[in-house]
Amino acid sequence: MLKYSIKRILQSIVTVFIVITVVFLLMRLLPVEGYYGERADKLTDAQKEAILRKHGLLDPWYVQLKNFYSSLFKGDLGNSIIYRRDVPVVDILKPKIPYSFGFGIASLILSLIIGLSMGIHMAREKGGFWDNVWSAFVVFINAVPAAVYLLFIQMYVTSITKLPILFTKGNFVSYILPTVSMSLGGAAGYAMWMRRYMVDELNKDYIKLARAKGMPNKDIMVSHVMRNAFVPMAQYLPSSVLLTISGSIYIESLYSIPGMGGLLVDVIQRQDNTLVQALVLIYSVLGIFGLFLGDILMAVFDPRIRLEKEGGAR
Repeated sequence: MLKYSIKRILQSIVTVFIVITVVFLLMRLLPVEGYYGERADKLTDAQKEAILRKHGLLDPWYVQLKNFYSSLFKGDLGNSIIYRRDVPVVDILKPKIPYSFGFGIASLILSLIIGLSMGIHMAREKGGFWDNVWSAFVVFINAVPAAVYLLFIQMYVTSITKLPILFTKGNFVSYILPTVSMSLGGAAGYAMWMRRYMVDELNKDYIKLARAKGMPNKDIMVSHVMRNAFVPMAQYLPSSVLLTISGSIYIESLYSIPGMGGLLVDVIQRQDNTLVQALVLIYSVLGIFGLFLGDILMAVFDPRIRLEKEGGAR
């Protein structure tokens, strides 16, 4: 387990470096007008060249990459160009990170609780009324574009429940709808996969043998079916993390949450390339971390998973 974890950590670090390098190089392919700010039309050619030189954009790409990594290791992500001119990106992100991480973690926990409970109920009531109801919910969430049902929730659920339509700091009631909205995609995914794996386990021979021996159905569900169904479920965690990340970008903007998601939409529109680069890197690293966590959980839940070979074992 230790060797497996160390190897996966090293693989994740290499992947992070590759992603950061690719994102950096792709950002250098964007139009340079994004570095001139809102006063681009009033700048002379000499002033534009001075701005590009200030950002190191006139250097060869490998020199730019070297300087970027040198600054990155010092915790310097550069300064904002338009959003808050000449203010360090780190200072802009500091007050916003707690909102994004807070909503992200809360929605992930909620999606796990709702999704797994729903999937277990669906598997136990296979073919029944509630199985059909929850299956319809899963199909709806996966088939309908998220922007449609999230906007519907904000417009109509707020009027029915009298919940605030926008997020307000300090008003904890306004946290409810954004958190629930952010958890819907993950909950539907967990429910679908939990049902599938539990149904597969219920049809296996060792379950039939346990029933034939008179083992109580509750013990079978808890000790065998659910326990074994959790192993492949760990594979879905990375996708759930990525769904939470992508969902937060739209939902934070929709509910006016002062987090990184809404900021990313804003700075893309304003062409603040330095902030866009920093935010894309952060979200990329979070996605890679989700993949790493999924692999580690698979190894924890299933001791058969190893990278090193011992005899005929895997």
